[in-house]
Amino acid sequence: MTKDKSEAEPKKKGKFKKLLLVGVAAIALIGAGAGAAIYFGALSAKEAKPEDHYPKLVERGNKEEAPAAEGEGGGEAPLKVGTVSVPNDRYRVDPKKYEITYYPITDAFTTNLADGSGFLQVGISLSTFYDGKVINNIKRQAVPIRSVVLMVLAEQDPALLSSSQGKQRLQRQLTAAINDVLREKEGFGGIDNVYFTSLVIQ
Repeated sequence: MTKDKSEAEPKKKGKFKKLLLVGVAAIALIGAGAGAAIYFGALSAKEAKPEDHYPKLVERGNKEEAPAAEGEGGGEAPLKVGTVSVPNDRYRVDPKKYEITYYPITDAFTTNLADGSGFLQVGISLSTFYDGKVINNIKRQAVPIRSVVLMVLAEQDPALLSSSQGKQRLQRQLTAAINDVLREKEGFGGIDNVYFTSLVIQ
């Protein structure tokens, strides 16, 4: 009986060692797999940052410009190419360091005023410190931009628009509304200001 016990103990120890080795190997494989997944996940996140697709700021004095895309109207100036990435479109831009681009909206906006006393006709131009991607975004989203501008104009009080403070307030409202459309549709705003090229209240 003692002989059987001594034979059974090495067998148990041998099985235990095998199980222990298998367990350690399995843990090592799981750890290596997790490590590789984290490494390659971080690597692919670096390669395909969503910010890379966003417009970039155009530094002053940077003469490098991309040609206008094929099919875009002849005689248009080439779109600027930005070189400075920013974390988001709410980044505070130093106007002394970056080029500004003005983009005129060709058709004027005409709407009835909020109190029904007359109508408002406005021509606007948009400004941006970002590159041609913002201009392309504006062109792509022309319909919702036009719609939101008309809605903002229709809410105006003609008495307020007669003062420069009222006009500046309207500029801020239009800038915010257009940026909201661009953020929703393109993921990036980029409009610095809205300028009036004409403003008629009747």
